Amino acid sequence: MAAQKINEALEHIAKAEKYLKTGFLKWKPDYDSAATEYGKAAVAFKNAKQFDQAREACLREAEAHENNKALFHAAKAYEQAGMMLKEMQRLPEAVQLIEKASMMYLENGTPDTAAIALERAGKLIENVSPEKAVQLYQQAASVFENEERLRQALEMLGKASRLLVRGRRLDEAALSLQKEKSIYKEIENYPTCYKKTIAQVLVHLHRNDYVAAERCVRESYSIPGFNGSEDCAALEQLLEGYDQQDQDQVSEVCNLPLFKYMDNDVSGQFLCFFIIFLLSEFQRDFYAEEESKERFMYLLQLTLSSYPVPMNFLYFLLCYLPL
Repeated sequence: MAAQKINEALEHIAKAEKYLKTGFLKWKPDYDSAATEYGKAAVAFKNAKQFDQAREACLREAEAHENNKALFHAAKAYEQAGMMLKEMQRLPEAVQLIEKASMMYLENGTPDTAAIALERAGKLIENVSPEKAVQLYQQAASVFENEERLRQALEMLGKASRLLVRGRRLDEAALSLQKEKSIYKEIENYPTCYKKTIAQVLVHLHRNDYVAAERCVRESYSIPGFNGSEDCAALEQLLEGYDQQDQDQVSEVCNLPLFKYMDNDVSGQFLCFFIIFLLSEFQRDFYAEEESKERFMYLLQLTLSSYPVPMNFLYFLLCYLPL
């Protein structure tokens, strides 16, 4: 079966090369027909699981479409070449080709397709290079925003924000969350604005920037319905506990459903913040009061019982606990 498909692909390649030849009675290559044959060859190679040859056929198809000024079809071929590289686990090279396809979609006047391609590239590279994925998602968000497709832009910004939080790139995460909140406010989705404010505050506190966290809450009073909401009350309680170094008050906020059932990455960020807060207090008076150890362990167990704790976080605790 595979040998049959390979032979079929080679026949299509031969036909494509024949279409590209010129002669006394044929002054111009037939790029359109050649591109069609290269496309058929790529499909046959793919079915035979000859992904490198399929990639090469896709690139030849793209070149033929470019020579024929058919940018959209050229972009599609480059994108398919990227998918062949994905099958070979050559993800950075795959992303490069998909980015090239995205630029051609933009040049062709099809920005939505360009943004979708950028999102696809981000998904491919997310586990290998989160930094690159963030860049791709932000580019996709920018394209969607320019086209006034704000909901799609928000989806891309949300993916970027989660990766930034997960990667502890907190300064950038704070800016990304602010961008999200501004757009949610623009489309009058105020309840989601409240949730983004919570995420912002947690990120700022994890950065040890109480002033920025407090300013974030203060500025959110202008959002309709925020002042007096459950979210606002919880944040005010959290900031008060943080400012007064009150472990019990912070622990009480930590165990509110409002925080437990947030996005996993942000919820995990809050758990990290709370543990670091406890540790800083515990280390300060560990040798002064024996009861501080019991109190610390009680609050720690109370909090961990409410959250799924990944193994890398347990490792973090083992490294930092002064026991």
